[in-house]
Amino acid sequence: MRIDIISVIPDFFSSPLEKGLLGIARRKGLAEIHVHNLHDYGLGKYQQVDDAPFGGGAGMVIRPEPVFACIEKLQAERSYEEVIFMTPDGQAFDQKRANRLSRKGNLVILCGHYKAMDERIRRTLVTMELSVGDVVLSGGEIPALMVMDAVVRLIPGVLGDGESALTDSFQSELLDCAWYTRPAEFRGMKVPDVLLSGHHEKIELWRQENARERTLERRPEMLGKESEEE
Repeated sequence: MRIDIISVIPDFFSSPLEKGLLGIARRKGLAEIHVHNLHDYGLGKYQQVDDAPFGGGAGMVIRPEPVFACIEKLQAERSYEEVIFMTPDGQAFDQKRANRLSRKGNLVILCGHYKAMDERIRRTLVTMELSVGDVVLSGGEIPALMVMDAVVRLIPGVLGDGESALTDSFQSELLDCAWYTRPAEFRGMKVPDVLLSGHHEKIELWRQENARERTLERRPEMLGKESEEE
């Protein structure tokens, strides 16, 4: 998979792309991630990428020329399945979308900044708009990292245990169950006996029931969604 990120603060990604799973995926050659500085396509002596909004109002708006120049240059070099714009008013990013994106080959992620992005960019270049929550951040860099991390970890070979991602929360419309490790008793708190029994069928049944109980307690609306889909 190749991901091209477009940002006005490309240095933001320096450390995250070297550490953790993103760094592992790059070193294994399973994910190729490139960061592009939008200012390299800016206008004039100061490489301007933003301007005041027509009609007045507070804040600045990213101009269309730099974004068109950057994306069209990338598209001239290869084909992209999606050009993703990170924005609070986009579709909610969830595990299902992460699963679908992990099967793509080439993606562009456009990080917003300032007040807004010129609407002509969104209508002409962008194929998918994603939001990571009903909250406004200073830019799309943090949401872009969330999307990349969620997607890249699903690429076969990135995780040491390939089955681990398949049992995460939201993969089965339920939250994940509780997990325990050694010691079997810690400060008076004991691991459930069934997990020590060695009876794999009973352990699996316990995990399914525990996942359902946790979902009912923490995210009951997910059980309603599950019933509708069944």
